[in-house]
Amino acid sequence: MRYLLIVCLVIGFNACKTASVSNKIIFANNPVIAHRGAWKANNFPENSVASLKQAIALKCTGSEFDVRMTADNVLIINHDPEYHGLVIEETTYAELSKYKLPNGDMLPTLKQYILAGMQNNTTTGLVCEIKPSKIEGRNVMIAESVIKQVKELKAQPFILAYISFSHEILKKVKELDANAKTQYLDGSKTPEVLKNDGISGLDYALFKLKRNPQWIESAKNHGLLLNAWTANTTEDIDWLLANDFNYITTDEPELVFKRVSESPTAKGYKLVWNDEFDYTGKPDASIWGYDYGFIANQEKQYYADSLKNARVENGYLIIEAHKEKIANKDFKNPNIKDWARYKREIDTAQYTSARIKTEGLAAWQYGRIEVRAKLPKGRGMWPAIWMLSEDRKDIGWPESGEIDIMEHVGYDNDTIHGTIHTKAYNHLKGTQKGKTIFIDKPNDTFNVFALEWTPDKMDFLLNDVVYNRIINEHKTTDEWPFDKKFYLILNVAVGGMWGGQKGIDDTIFPQQMQVDYVRVYQLKK
Repeated sequence: MRYLLIVCLVIGFNACKTASVSNKIIFANNPVIAHRGAWKANNFPENSVASLKQAIALKCTGSEFDVRMTADNVLIINHDPEYHGLVIEETTYAELSKYKLPNGDMLPTLKQYILAGMQNNTTTGLVCEIKPSKIEGRNVMIAESVIKQVKELKAQPFILAYISFSHEILKKVKELDANAKTQYLDGSKTPEVLKNDGISGLDYALFKLKRNPQWIESAKNHGLLLNAWTANTTEDIDWLLANDFNYITTDEPELVFKRVSESPTAKGYKLVWNDEFDYTGKPDASIWGYDYGFIANQEKQYYADSLKNARVENGYLIIEAHKEKIANKDFKNPNIKDWARYKREIDTAQYTSARIKTEGLAAWQYGRIEVRAKLPKGRGMWPAIWMLSEDRKDIGWPESGEIDIMEHVGYDNDTIHGTIHTKAYNHLKGTQKGKTIFIDKPNDTFNVFALEWTPDKMDFLLNDVVYNRIINEHKTTDEWPFDKKFYLILNVAVGGMWGGQKGIDDTIFPQQMQVDYVRVYQLKK
């Protein structure tokens, strides 16, 4: 009886052990790759079993770790080529393992790490970075040893990808395991080259992708996986989400999860048009045009296209107003109508600025229009982010409609406005539909101004907070002329019927609106 009880206990123990380690895993449906595990929030050591288990607990799609080989050919997990001042490739594992990790754990071997990653894990893939060796011929040896270890442990289903800065290592991995997913880290090869070499994807530093944004679409067209490292800020994470990256490698997995839940992509939107301003010089002429001269609203600025007034530098679009004189090309122009006669009566303007637009180049019917910007400061300034319809010149304003995503006047610095104008609802009648919201430090910090526009409503948002909702009454186009395409306008006005109600402070110039990005999303069909 006692012997039978012992046998039952052994069987039960093995059954539990089998249940906790499975060869079946379905990777989580999110882009989060915990960089060296989820270590930061809980102050775990990087590349430790503890940080791996935390990534599994968070249900990250993947947890990245670094593999190196000791002098006696033991595969260990460590990022740097040295450990406690010892060169890993020149030191035995016995010597290295004398030094524990900051949390008291042993320096893990690859075998120990993989076994830990297979315990109670049904969602989180292992992203194995194989570190290149400086010793000739050793790269192939390391690749062979890693693949052999994975196969011995029957851990292939748990490996989300093999990544490396070594092209040689990735090609060897693919040779040894035809089903392995591989991603190149170096950032020096185009997607076409990676595709031709049989590499599954790219995992490039963020700055390299921002310098070469054409690689993103190229990678998608070639069916390559897209990953980027290391994205730790809201701005970088949002950019990767907007561009529909498969994976985001991060030290801040909790932040990525938060941004995923708040991203337009979580609502079914897809990025269809954008300018991230990752170039230098004039705004891209293929997507932006200009307005010139005096335009409307008795504004005092003269719109020009000089670099002084509109330029891209340091990753931002700058629209800048100056206190300077410029000749008015429409002075005494008989073709200027009487209602706008001020345009022909001024021989010299006292201010310059810029108004750029997508008219004739891009327009949209419905979607989410999102602009991250920092606003100019001072009495007399009147920046705006807004939209007009393609048929405005044919049917006239306000019948054609106007959408003011963001307007701000300098004498009321802590307030922004979101408004529509139509034949039935416009400021000439005092019936315009608009609301305001408090904005903190709009001149010192970037804010996201957005419009979500559907056939049934418009939501005006500041930093994802809806402050104005306009419902389609389903009457006539007098009330809702918004079932057609509109183009986008960005400008900084000086003075005018609204901006100049309390005068212009000439001591503030120059003043600029800085734009970090412009993104247009539309719902996936």
